[in-house]
This record gives sequence, C-alpha cells and structure tokens, in this order.
Amino acid sequence: MQTRRQTLKQSAAVAGLLAGTGLFPQYALAFNKAAFDAKSLNDAIQALGGAGAPAESGSVSLTAPDIAENGAVVPLAVASTLPGVKQLLLLVEKNPNALVAVFNVTPEVDPSFATRAKMGESSDVYAVAITNDGKAHYAKKEVKVTLGGCGG
Repeated sequence: MQTRRQTLKQSAAVAGLLAGTGLFPQYALAFNKAAFDAKSLNDAIQALGGAGAPAESGSVSLTAPDIAENGAVVPLAVASTLPGVKQLLLLVEKNPNALVAVFNVTPEVDPSFATRAKMGESSDVYAVAITNDGKAHYAKKEVKVTLGGCGG
C-alpha cells in the first residue's frame, strides 16, 4: 500500500516532468477575472475576446435538465460542430457570476465538454462557442430549479 507522502512525491515528480517537456496543461492555469466577474452573456463574451453580438446557432448544443431537483449540482454539457472553435463557454444568466466554465479548444481537442454547476434559481442557461474569428454562437435553454444551490 502506498502512503500519502509517496503519492504526493510521485505526483510532484510527474508534474515536474510534464512541465519540463511542455506537456503540462498551461491553459488550466489561465484565469480571466473580468470574464468570471461579468454579469451578462455579452460582457463575458467580450472579456474573452469575442466580437459583436452572439448569434443563436444550431451548430452549438447544450445539454441540461428541464428541471434541476438540486441547484447545487446541475449537470451541463456543451458541444459544437462549428469549424475553428477556440472556446466553449457555459453561462447561467441569473447566477451572481454568469460565467460557469470556459473550455479552451485546440484542433486536437473534440469540442465537447460536461461539468456540473451551481444554480441559485431558475434561469436561462447558455452554451456559447467562440470561433477563431471572434464570432460567438450560442444555444439557450431554461432550467427550472426546485431547490436553490447558491445559499437559497
């Protein structure tokens, strides 16, 4: 059986090797405070380099429940079939901070991600794809929350 100390030492060694070879996920360290502090869809998109007004698109898909029994853990998924997608976003309109997640996409990455989010109340949820040319495309769905997850 491996001890906690041995596991931590091995994890640090692997992280050091990955960083030394350039394979460490650099994007995981990036944090855009302005985007996460944004109170609206447009503000978050602009903070992430999107240009112009977002357009609704059938090439962006959002998977979310119609009714979330517990707002503390709402499963959400975003995917896109658009060419040249550089970022996928998940936003909850009525949350104190609208932006829930940002996924950076490269040509080697399939533009399809899933996560869980907190929702304090029923709200529209947006899945947004920002392409390399700065255009934003979105899908929207209303999610009704029966038990709030943001302290409510």
